[in-house]
Amino acid sequence: MATLVEATSSQQFEDLLSKAGKFLTVVHFQAAWAPQCSQMNDVMGELAKENKHTMFVKLEAEAVPEVSEKYEITSVPTFLFFKGGQKIDRLDGAHAPELTNKVQRLSVSSGGLGGPGAEPPKEDLNERLKRLINAAPCMLFMKGSPQEPRCGFSRQIVALFKDHAIQFSSFDILSDEEVRGGLKTFSNWPTYPQVYVNGELVGGLDIVKELAESGELENTCPKAVTLEHRLKSTINRSPVMLFMKGNKEQAKCGFSLQILEIMNSSGVEYSTFDILEDEEVRQGLKTYSNWPTYPQLYVNGELIGGLDIVKELKDSGDLSSVLRGEC
Repeated sequence: MATLVEATSSQQFEDLLSKAGKFLTVVHFQAAWAPQCSQMNDVMGELAKENKHTMFVKLEAEAVPEVSEKYEITSVPTFLFFKGGQKIDRLDGAHAPELTNKVQRLSVSSGGLGGPGAEPPKEDLNERLKRLINAAPCMLFMKGSPQEPRCGFSRQIVALFKDHAIQFSSFDILSDEEVRGGLKTFSNWPTYPQVYVNGELVGGLDIVKELAESGELENTCPKAVTLEHRLKSTINRSPVMLFMKGNKEQAKCGFSLQILEIMNSSGVEYSTFDILEDEEVRQGLKTYSNWPTYPQLYVNGELIGGLDIVKELKDSGDLSSVLRGEC
């Protein structure tokens, strides 16, 4: 069985589920623009090496909307777990330890090595704890999940991380008594929640509060990629960036087609971004630049304008110098 594959159509997705039969299938609904999806694909790659009888499927959520709608996928990454073509579990968000835990638990009855129902070899607890605390740059061991914290302390620490745009993964200690008890001894820290950065214990809620109050939290924990940061990065991807419907090879609206013709006649190199493929950028850029329509043209990170502005610059003879950043 090919254990790590990509589905690009609804039919291929259904065929893969059918082919997997009684074996566990893990489907990652992803997006190319989301860095956390790339990180979780790396995790899936490692899991695929360890779980030869589990099929792991990558699926672009926006490319197969009928599948995403059927399973109510509203954000990425989201993981669905199937057996016999039926969905049996779900995981929302980039939570590597929880993904690993679910794969190990759900694959036990899938008929892996040693026959149906065979238990996998038991991993040494300390080795397992080391792997869990190093599963992401910032790991939060908590009661419940970030979406549904199950104690006040866990709820407070999740809120602090969100307020400070900290990127983190989490592990629900209520789902695994061995980890819950073992981690207290392993790290000599008797309470939860516990936060680890790059495999090292930072502390619990009180420590995180102190770091937030002193302004050191952002320096201690990795920041999530905000939409504003993403927009800035995309705008500056090339000295001349055109945000349009479609791309250089195929415009998907009349305004985009007209601006392509003008840009191609200018003799200046430029790059394009298809806003139809990324709703977050499509809506966010309107607010970020205070410009409500597309296409939008940027030079050296600065908004020039839309089709009418570009037409005026061409008619005045200023377009080439503006595109080269000379005025």
